[in-house]
Amino acid sequence: MEAAYQQMAGRLMIALDVPDAEQARQLMRQLEGMPCYMKVGMQLFYSAGPDLITEMKAMGYSVFLDLKMHDIPNTVRGGAGSITRLGVDMFNVHAAGGVKMMKAAREGAAEAAEAAGISVPTMIAVTQLTSTDQATMNNEIGIAGTVEEAVIRYAGLTKQAGLDGVVASPLEVAAIQAACGTEFITVTPGIRPQGSEQGDQSRVTTPGQAIRGGSSYIVVGRPITAAPRPREAAEHIIREMMNHDSI
Repeated sequence: MEAAYQQMAGRLMIALDVPDAEQARQLMRQLEGMPCYMKVGMQLFYSAGPDLITEMKAMGYSVFLDLKMHDIPNTVRGGAGSITRLGVDMFNVHAAGGVKMMKAAREGAAEAAEAAGISVPTMIAVTQLTSTDQATMNNEIGIAGTVEEAVIRYAGLTKQAGLDGVVASPLEVAAIQAACGTEFITVTPGIRPQGSEQGDQSRVTTPGQAIRGGSSYIVVGRPITAAPRPREAAEHIIREMMNHDSI
């Protein structure tokens, strides 16, 4: 059971969507010893900077740096190199930047890792944000078709660029695996335990449903970070993941 718990905890990414380093450290201390990922997004990274990443690694956490790079290829190449030198385990770019940009990210990360003598991080691309519904995508972003069609197209481009996987809704995992193979990583936000508020997410499932549907990793934020007892909330989610994985 212990090995199963460790393995499943490693598939849980906790979104530290907090405004400053001290709040992040409080959560890090409360969750210390859990072999989960910490997902650091723009709000926290822009506030706390790279030193917090070093602290997380020293405490034994895996780190997913979620900055969603989207720029000209040369800029993204440099950004990927800088991120790699921080020692993160995973980072992402926007698939909407195109194959050339995504290849530049992969090359920048590989060059930096070789120079520093460290492992190349897992690199994934954002397909469509889980807050995006079809009306928004069609009428505001200007992409025709269904959300799933756009996600599959972006996933195919990501694989073509040589990246490891994508961020997508858990509802689209099966279609992504059908198009890109079961080894293609899927990181799925939009996870809400039974009884939780949906918040600003449009395409959501429970942790158990996501694991059963084939998600490689699930991202959970407020149901853990805003809970009165974050560690208990995280352990409850891991147990749900374990129970549904065997169904």
